[in-house]
Amino acid sequence: MHEIVTLQFGQQANYIGTHYWNTQESYFTYAGQEDSPVDHDISFRAGIGADGADTYTPRTLIYDLKGAFGTLRRENALYGLQQHEDGPPRQGGWSGPTMPLQLPPIEPSGYQQALDQGREPPRLSTETVRFWSDYNHIFYHPRSIVQLNEYELNSSLFPFERADTGEELFAGLDREHDLLDRDLRPWLEECDQLQGLQVLSGIDDAWGGFAAKYLERIADELGKGCRWVFGLQDGRCVGRERGVLRGVNAGRSLLALGGGGSMQVPLASVPGGGAAYLEFEREARWHSSALQAVAFESVTLPTRLRRAEAGRATFDALETTLNNEGNRRIAAAGLTIADPAHLEGAPQANGHRDTRMANGHANGLANGHAHDEDAVPDMDFFPDLTATATSGRTLGRKPHVFSTVTSLRGSWTSSEEPADAQREVRDRRFAPGPRASTLQTGLLFPALASYPRIFRFEGRPEGLAVKATLATSTAVAERIRGLEGVARRGVGVEEREALCDGLRGVAEEYEEGWSDSEEGGEDE
Repeated sequence: MHEIVTLQFGQQANYIGTHYWNTQESYFTYAGQEDSPVDHDISFRAGIGADGADTYTPRTLIYDLKGAFGTLRRENALYGLQQHEDGPPRQGGWSGPTMPLQLPPIEPSGYQQALDQGREPPRLSTETVRFWSDYNHIFYHPRSIVQLNEYELNSSLFPFERADTGEELFAGLDREHDLLDRDLRPWLEECDQLQGLQVLSGIDDAWGGFAAKYLERIADELGKGCRWVFGLQDGRCVGRERGVLRGVNAGRSLLALGGGGSMQVPLASVPGGGAAYLEFEREARWHSSALQAVAFESVTLPTRLRRAEAGRATFDALETTLNNEGNRRIAAAGLTIADPAHLEGAPQANGHRDTRMANGHANGLANGHAHDEDAVPDMDFFPDLTATATSGRTLGRKPHVFSTVTSLRGSWTSSEEPADAQREVRDRRFAPGPRASTLQTGLLFPALASYPRIFRFEGRPEGLAVKATLATSTAVAERIRGLEGVARRGVGVEEREALCDGLRGVAEEYEEGWSDSEEGGEDE
């Protein structure tokens, strides 16, 4: 079945995860409708609810701090309170009187109340979305919800903002509970043939350290496997001291996650590039996570398609294209979005008509645009956050592209490539041009009621045409060297040499094995 288990660590990860699971729920079809091209069994599990009824819930683990879940509870309409797990609190050795202290309950949002009552939900806004659970459509299994009570959300006394803080928290919890046995192993044991893990985690705060140690334990227990880490970076403007701390955390996390993750995809909350149609509030997690969710959901879409789909791909197949036999395991994500009515050809229905895909490896694909080497995505999710960067150009020279994976949703013209360009080439290390894979489907990204209106398109399309790319190129080396420069200023002498040498070693993998002559000598 090639199941996928999703791990979500932290606030931004869970904002993105909520958009993601709402989107997966929208792909379900019912009696009288044509089957969805998405195989729901890959991401969802069947179970039995508290009343004996069949249930269908996401294969996910959701970690967050105390106070971060809003109105979401482990018990819900599908699963009642688990008394063996949530019984009365233990009093330890204290035998004296106790005085219970209870905080006032959080009132459910008007959106959630409308969903519970079967009414048309009101329009959401940045003022009405207080928590990621305020726009959630999904019922989760009680095992999915893991609250870490050692730290509180937005605490100024004990902030959860340093990578080593996350490492220490994981070590303490794992020593006490064995987190893999308690939380993850039950999900893995339900899988017939695990395709891989997809991980959403902050990398510029304490969650980066927590996730790195978590994946290190997984690698020790399970050995090799596909474990894709979507590392979330906060692109909002902050003071110099806070910015240095974020850069140091990101550098440490990228290096540490390389041991347990098989592929890393940094996703900044504020992308670089110039998308004139984009209009969103940078400070609002509901907005920034919505944009990241389009990229995350689109680049992983081929891994969730039904086996009968011609262009279905697994994480392993995508890695083969991207990582040069394991040496380049950080890919930059890019995104271009369009109103499907403005693309050439008739717009496709949202997932229920033409879902055929073209899966080929062709020359001339640079930055995700077939036959157009100068074109770049409208949004770059691995921008240089430490210096001024412009449209993927470095020192006046186009980056050298080693490999690309492009996921097209809608009637993009590159779907009409000649048949000989669709020929599969598994090993292009010694051939001209980048190793590339293009996958196309008519399944548009759905513009749900829970999704913010952050695109200035005429009217409000029910679905969005998406061109999402993953690329390994020399631009990745420049971003990593930028983090190395920040780390050099922000860490002590004892750690500096190991951290900076490690980041330089990663960057060098994106600078070796090619020469300027391959670019035809064309500098801008």
